[in-house]
Amino acid sequence: MVLLLQVVVMGVSGSGKSTVGSHLAEKLGWKFYDADDYHPKENRKKMAEGIPLNDQDRIPWLCCLHDILRRDQESGHNAVLACSALKKMYRHILETRESVTPQPDEGSSAPLKILFIHLDGPVDLIAKRLQKRKGHFMPASLLQSQFDTLEPPSPPENFLTVSLEKPVSEIVAETEEFIRNMS
Repeated sequence: MVLLLQVVVMGVSGSGKSTVGSHLAEKLGWKFYDADDYHPKENRKKMAEGIPLNDQDRIPWLCCLHDILRRDQESGHNAVLACSALKKMYRHILETRESVTPQPDEGSSAPLKILFIHLDGPVDLIAKRLQKRKGHFMPASLLQSQFDTLEPPSPPENFLTVSLEKPVSEIVAETEEFIRNMS
């Protein structure tokens, strides 16, 4: 039996989500999406001006990302998404498209089967990475706001926490092994 799974590589800006996610998708032969590509112009403008996004900015964006993952799942495709998914509520939206837990009789769709890969590491290392990054709309000045917002995944969420201090190849191998052991 082939495992149908959507993987979200998550963490603060500069943690390596896009790099790890694209390498993982390539290694697995899955589709890859970068959530940054789906931010509306207003969100990009706010971040470029050094203004952190709030929940109202993020919820429509997260719903759009849910729709992409839902489409792939319903087509029988696995996918990898690089997305900050900083709060438990954001991860819930990615799974269900609901910003609050629906009541049992509301008849909403079954949640997506998502594995969250949390790239975790020290703020000083990530800050150094952000200072070297050129041409990205997310300034290093917003890093602390991302750490302040971060709610690391915890049970009963489906997740794997990996140190971003490891080489990308090691992170990908560890994640691939974890996925293989799920099936």
